[in-house]
Amino acid sequence: MGERGRKVLDLEKEALRQLDILSHGAVDVIPKEELLEKLKRSLETKTPLRVKLGLDPTAPDIHIGHTVVLNKLRQFQDLGHHVQLVIGDFTGRIGDPTGKSETRKQLTEEQVQENAATYRAQVFKVLDEERTMLHFNATWLSSLQFAEVLRLGATVTVARMLERDDFKKRFSENVAISIHELFYPLMQAYDSVALETDVELGGTDQTFNLLMGRTLQKEYGMSPQVVITMPLIEGLDGVQKMSKSLGNYIGVDDEPKDMYGKAMSIPDELMVKYLTLVSGLRKDEVEALEAGLVGGTVHPRDAKMKLAHALVTRFHGRTAAELAQEAFVRVFQKRSLPDEIESFALEAERVALVPLLVRAGMAPSNSEARRLIAGGGVKMDGETVNDAALEFEPRTGMVLQVGKRRFIKLDVQG
Repeated sequence: MGERGRKVLDLEKEALRQLDILSHGAVDVIPKEELLEKLKRSLETKTPLRVKLGLDPTAPDIHIGHTVVLNKLRQFQDLGHHVQLVIGDFTGRIGDPTGKSETRKQLTEEQVQENAATYRAQVFKVLDEERTMLHFNATWLSSLQFAEVLRLGATVTVARMLERDDFKKRFSENVAISIHELFYPLMQAYDSVALETDVELGGTDQTFNLLMGRTLQKEYGMSPQVVITMPLIEGLDGVQKMSKSLGNYIGVDDEPKDMYGKAMSIPDELMVKYLTLVSGLRKDEVEALEAGLVGGTVHPRDAKMKLAHALVTRFHGRTAAELAQEAFVRVFQKRSLPDEIESFALEAERVALVPLLVRAGMAPSNSEARRLIAGGGVKMDGETVNDAALEFEPRTGMVLQVGKRRFIKLDVQG
């Protein structure tokens, strides 16, 4: 194989590597083969891809649910690509009708600018500012002539618009749909035309709007953008999508102690999703924690503490995370533990819970220890243990509790 052949092979290998990274955690890549071709062309020409995210500043703050998409954008940046961050100061006056059962109130110019300023300050907690091109879509949308608006309207039928679940539902229920709402997907799509976007990201609830960008770019004779949809993340209630209005959110500007405490309240069944999408931990770290949770070698509480620590570290730094963790443990233990607890010394190695309870005098036999666990009578650091086969790595200060009155604090030697 000649030098040129090796170069082509290396480019293809690198494009496939980037595709694997960028596809991980995404719900869909539409179409995946086009993204691979764009990556190859980017590498061949040494031209970064233009990757777009549109934000309508309809609320003054962002929460970690928003960072699901921001994290993916940061991956693009880390691979050498550029982000087009579009603040919807024009579309924000309408408000995205996605998921809404009625027409949204239009924001004033002052409200839009105030919210946009907050967004700008917060998104760079995740994104690399040097690789981010910040745009306001009033720059091009406000100057469109009426003839151009009509051209936009001619690119899609009313029937196509009514394919959207929210419009379809409102239409079937005879709930009013204003004409200007039908233009929202077209205006978001026109952003991609104006910026000649290569890839656009959004949540799964934005799929219709994102695909409209492909449609409109084709109408304007452009290479259509690839669409990447990211999962929506449930809030602290474990049911509804994370939302400030529902109060089930973790804000990126939350104080470290509040952020840590909220993370510790995440339902166990959502832990892997949070670790994958918002923790910032490496893929191999997340996979190791997931395997430990499934295999019973990692206690859910320990995984949750890892998540909480990672979140606070991302947004406030490692020192703040350490202090928040210490404060959480101190307050948690103070709330439920007696002033004096007997220590139990053991070697610094993995131990099985059942024989440990017997050795420490917390249960008279292995069978009784298993019965206590099955009955929900055993806790580690205040959390009920349900797995009688649990093995774990002990740490000094860990508290085991049996029933309401029997406690020991582990003292790891060596």
